[in-house]
Amino acid sequence: MSAPLVVLIGPMGVGKSTVGRLLAERLGVGYRDTDDDIVAEQGRTVADIFVDEGEPAFRDLEKKAVRKALAEHRGVLALGGGAILDAETRALLAEHRVAYLSMDVEEAVKRTGLNVARPLLAVNPRRQWRELMEARRHLYTEVAREAVSTDGRTPEEVTQAVLDALELKEA
Repeated sequence: MSAPLVVLIGPMGVGKSTVGRLLAERLGVGYRDTDDDIVAEQGRTVADIFVDEGEPAFRDLEKKAVRKALAEHRGVLALGGGAILDAETRALLAEHRVAYLSMDVEEAVKRTGLNVARPLLAVNPRRQWRELMEARRHLYTEVAREAVSTDGRTPEEVTQAVLDALELKEA
């Protein structure tokens, strides 16, 4: 089966894009992010889609983008934080090498707490992040082959931890 070499999942701000690019470089493959795919296709930001059309409309776009990327991409693929909310997406991910990048709430606040481009964290970011994680953590762990904590680690250290956890050899 042709498929992405690695799929990265986890909450917003955990570093999927940064680690994904580093992983792709170390593995000698391409990098792709489904949020970037959606932005390119729609010609507007994820935040704008949330504001203009609402979360359900965005989730529908996201589900299609993930399905397409899983079918087409052979390198490192990063999914948006909420992609795992969809049951069909979770079923598709069961066939892939998935790494869940995790972080605790204090790390999340440092990374995302003041970022107005995060529509789901617009008011009381700490409480909203905790609530999002309570709703999502079991879904991340359900589909992931390995979980890698990012707390207190550099992107390079997280990249190495993912390589080690998934037993991937560098190019």
